[in-house]
Amino acid sequence: MTVPKPLPVFILSDGTGITGESVVRAAFRQFKGHLVHLKVFPHVTEIDDITALFRKARHVGALVVTTLVTREMRKAAEHHAKEMGIRHLDLLGHLIHELEGFLNQESVGVPGTLHTTDDSYFRRIEAVEFTVKLDDGKLPRMLSQADLILVGVSRTSKTPLSTFLAHKGFKVANVPIVLDRPPPKELFEVDQDRIFALTIDPSILQEIRLSRLATLGMGPNTNYGDRDYILAEIEYADDLFAGNPDWPVLSVTNKAVEETAARILRIFQDRGHVVPMGEVSQL
Repeated sequence: MTVPKPLPVFILSDGTGITGESVVRAAFRQFKGHLVHLKVFPHVTEIDDITALFRKARHVGALVVTTLVTREMRKAAEHHAKEMGIRHLDLLGHLIHELEGFLNQESVGVPGTLHTTDDSYFRRIEAVEFTVKLDDGKLPRMLSQADLILVGVSRTSKTPLSTFLAHKGFKVANVPIVLDRPPPKELFEVDQDRIFALTIDPSILQEIRLSRLATLGMGPNTNYGDRDYILAEIEYADDLFAGNPDWPVLSVTNKAVEETAARILRIFQDRGHVVPMGEVSQL
């Protein structure tokens, strides 16, 4: 049986290429049964580099995807693609053009501006430091300073979600819900619009906890991994959530952190709060 050769895709960027690679990988998830070889070429900042890479792409029959911010480099890529008959997708060109019209302003055309040290950078650093301090219910007296508060039983992705949101510039606190132990009083004294409840399917939660216990070298015969205890714990959390209807209840069952975070921010924004652009990978 002949194994098909992977289809080559070149990603050219005057930054790190992370954004282009992420977008291309996300798009390829919509296609099944194809072997694809992504090759990222970062820090492409000279016309000669563009020329050499397009010639290489023509030689191997690659699709070329570019995330180039300078007009000169984008035009060079477009020119070579047409001249050499290469499939080419400019991920940024059309968007930048539309934004220039929308904002009535020319783009600065400077690569790497996403990693400049500006106010948003320091906001993210402050948010991460705050979130680490208030992880797992620590320092409840500081809950009033949080932009977002996540509540849920153990292993409902509170910490990963908090960290992800912190990197977007949000100060996040997370508070564990423990069976028959009331949450800190400060939780009910803050703006309830900022609180989000997390829940999960009990069977999935048991699998996660048993795996955690095995990783720690502990036996499964503890309340932490016991199904009846887990059911009681989730019921206790559900009763708490029902008594606080301002808290949106989000299931994290089989959900990626990014998906749950997007839902949280959408609800937060719908409630009239400003959502900053946050941290994104350098193009």
